Amino acid sequence: MYPLAQAKNPEPNDYINISGKKYNTIHAGDASLYNELNEVIQYEPANSGDPAMLGLAAELGISKGKPFAPDARMKKILNEAASIGNAASRAVMFKPRNKSVYFYPDRQWFSPLADGSSAFLDKNGARTLDRRIGFHYFATGITPFMVSPKPGSGSIYEIAATDSTGKMLSGSNTYSVTLPGPVPAKAFWSFMAYDVQTRSILETDQKSGGIDSMAKGLKANADGSYTVYFAPKPPKGKEGNWVQTMPNKGFHVLLRLYSPLQPWFDKTWKPGDFELVK
Repeated sequence: MYPLAQAKNPEPNDYINISGKKYNTIHAGDASLYNELNEVIQYEPANSGDPAMLGLAAELGISKGKPFAPDARMKKILNEAASIGNAASRAVMFKPRNKSVYFYPDRQWFSPLADGSSAFLDKNGARTLDRRIGFHYFATGITPFMVSPKPGSGSIYEIAATDSTGKMLSGSNTYSVTLPGPVPAKAFWSFMAYDVQTRSILETDQKSGGIDSMAKGLKANADGSYTVYFAPKPPKGKEGNWVQTMPNKGFHVLLRLYSPLQPWFDKTWKPGDFELVK
């Protein structure tokens, strides 16, 4: 694997070209995850984290200014905890049971940001832990702007990990998904395919990792809608509307609407679900 930064001490304005290279940005899924947590706590100023979280870390032996040296027994416990936590987080994220995360009750598209709170608080002030777990398993960071778009500005993020029948998406299959026209995005819309194991852009021969409304070769249907195909190989004649997937590998898709328009907010426009073609 290539590191993100190829220079040992790059200057702040250095441009590092990583196109076509492999690099790992995924947190560990074993006991070494806690070494990463220890590195962060040692690096950051004391008292800079959430007191409850710092307290939990301290119970594991991770505290600012102290060495973290778990014995064999503790390493075994931490290894099991990381593995179970990884599996649980994936289940919470990609197969949510709480129907309120689904923007449309009759669609498979969902978002952990459905409550409209970047702190993951519901209307009663309770923190929705499954949503916070799912989001931070899925994404790197969050800002209030991600949950407060207005018609004509900001962006919308919706996730699909299952087809119209509720089955998990498989890279071995061919799916179609249709966005009715006109798509309510003043700037542009996009689909990006991600690996459910790494949560990173699906690694394929297509370096784009997805498709957007400005892509060359993308064709609209006669009624102004767009049908995009997700499959290992493009259906004949649909090459411009195709996103490559990998056989025997699960994936999920993020739909983005940049500068969303009123039909999104009032729900008079609905994206289609993933339909199994074969």
